[in-house]
Amino acid sequence: MKYLKNIGIVFIIIITLVLCIFSSLIFGARHIDFKSVIHIIGNLNIDSFEAIVVKERIPRTIFSLLAGASLGISGTLMQSITRNPIADPSILSINTGASLFVVLGIAFLGITTYKEYIILALLGALITSIAVYFISSIGSGGISPMKLALSGVIMSAILSSLINMIMLPRSEVMSNFRFWQVGSVSGVTWQSIITMLPFIIMGIILSFIVAPSLNALALGDEVAIGLGVKVGLTRIISSISSILLCGTVTALAGPIGFIGLMAPHIIRMLFGNNVRFIIPMSAFIGGILLTFSDVIGRIIGSPSELEVGIVTAFIGAPIFIIISMKAKVRSL
Repeated sequence: MKYLKNIGIVFIIIITLVLCIFSSLIFGARHIDFKSVIHIIGNLNIDSFEAIVVKERIPRTIFSLLAGASLGISGTLMQSITRNPIADPSILSINTGASLFVVLGIAFLGITTYKEYIILALLGALITSIAVYFISSIGSGGISPMKLALSGVIMSAILSSLINMIMLPRSEVMSNFRFWQVGSVSGVTWQSIITMLPFIIMGIILSFIVAPSLNALALGDEVAIGLGVKVGLTRIISSISSILLCGTVTALAGPIGFIGLMAPHIIRMLFGNNVRFIIPMSAFIGGILLTFSDVIGRIIGSPSELEVGIVTAFIGAPIFIIISMKAKVRSL
């Protein structure tokens, strides 16, 4: 009976994903009816205004799905290796670290290509994650979920101040950065998707490799070691995977928050705590959440649009409060 229930839930998730994809192609400054979208997808050689609009929305939709999936998996990995129910790229300041290095690149290096954005964002995410772990390890008791969260908040505040310090005297940097900073999937191209794919694929492969070890890690470090799990190596590989996924998305879309927080918790409520199952299903839920948020932003802001990072914050902030109250900042 439970197996049939899970199959039913997976089927509903897939249907929801398909609906989000078509909604992303239909809604915007110019709404295109469902029949026209189907007709255009079936014949991409059509040359009409509606066809041009749909073709422009296809890479945006694909990017939203990939970015949401990446953030969902990244959040799952962070919550697993820290055993912290409120861990995600934005809470642990990894997004902010990636943002700082992108700002530095814009201000002092004159970066312009997608690859340069990604490399700098990954470097910033890596350095920030190391700093957060180091700060949380200071003092008695070692690393704990509470100390990780507080260290992330402290680091985020410091890095945000540095970002503002760099931007304020430089109007050209502020102009380039202000829309990117709130998180947006608008303006993506096929080239940006092609550039990000190797990093995303590498991060996903690493996440599947460490998934069995993460299940053991959830039982505690001592139990995991007794089961033959190399705890340190598992955490390092998981962190690299998370940084690849989160840093790449942040480089191209800006620091989109709360997707990595929400997706794993939704899957745990539906299916339980098997990380090998949570990782792929978090990818589906992350893609749904980000694509849905993008569609909502277009509908609310029509004929313009509300940036997706603002929408995810409105949706995610109440959920973050609920999770924090329910979990009481204890380990998973």
